[in-house]
Amino acid sequence: MTWKKQLALLAKPYYWVNILLAISYMLAKKTKFICTRLFNLVGEEEDCDLDSREVEILFFLLIVVMIRSRKTGSVTMINYLASSFLYTKVANAILWAYADFRYGLGFLLLCVLVGMVLPEPSYRGPEHITYFRNAQVLEEELVRDKRTSWLICFYTVWIPSCVNFAPIYAELSAEYNTDHLKFGKIDIGRFPDVAQKYRISEGNHRELPTVILFQKGKETDRRPCYDSKGKMQKFFFSSDNVRATFGLNQLYKEAVERLPAAPKEAKKVQ
Repeated sequence: MTWKKQLALLAKPYYWVNILLAISYMLAKKTKFICTRLFNLVGEEEDCDLDSREVEILFFLLIVVMIRSRKTGSVTMINYLASSFLYTKVANAILWAYADFRYGLGFLLLCVLVGMVLPEPSYRGPEHITYFRNAQVLEEELVRDKRTSWLICFYTVWIPSCVNFAPIYAELSAEYNTDHLKFGKIDIGRFPDVAQKYRISEGNHRELPTVILFQKGKETDRRPCYDSKGKMQKFFFSSDNVRATFGLNQLYKEAVERLPAAPKEAKKVQ
């Protein structure tokens, strides 16, 4: 996702409202006019500084956000923000309750209200994805036409990294889909036999999503994959990484070349 698209997304109310919630306590503490009235402070300006306990909570929050962002495969600014909102709001609720229990309760109610009114924006653009319901249908489709390459995403709906990758995969399908280059998805949470057949561990979050390229009905590449020592190689599912790793530009070019040439118009009889 380009910076231009990310900035356009940030303009949506969901993001800037949640950013305000995420920095609400620090903003209140650092704004003297608000601080002296909310916290009944009438002393020196230093009274509005964060105390040691508040600094500890914020430092712990930073560590949690960094760890969770890596585990969920966040690779863009939007992914980092979306994966951190829950933890920043929990930390702010603790900080507000630490100052006054009523503030903490009010902040939680505000978060619930925002969550109901402003759901997270989802990709609503075009997609060209075939959703498979079982292994047999998938196998039949892979060998139906050996000239067709398939890029299949194996996922589950409850793993954040799969959710983050969904709009990226949909955009790629809209951009590269042709008669001889197709995109498919199958939920291995619903069809565990498919996961077993393709050696994907449903319980290992690091393996999901798994994207496999099939050419002439056979697997030719997959991500993430294991090295010769059996160690899994981590893969960040960004749009650019998927394009480069699976050579989508070249696959698209080859797929277009396989299309039948358009019939030439018959010359008019003089």
